Amino acid sequence: MIRKLKSGKYRLYSRKKNPKTGKRRNLGTFKTKAAAEKHEKAVQYFKRH
Repeated sequence: MIRKLKSGKYRLYSRKKNPKTGKRRNLGTFKTKAAAEKHEKAVQYFKRH
């Protein structure tokens, strides 16, 4: 899940909320949306291999 920050950067969040905090886990901050999407694909691949 990618969200744009006020600073203009993009942050990748986990899809599920952390039950302890009730918030989504930060999986990295990127300058461009394309870089965030590329990392999201890498995360999804890693989860299944």
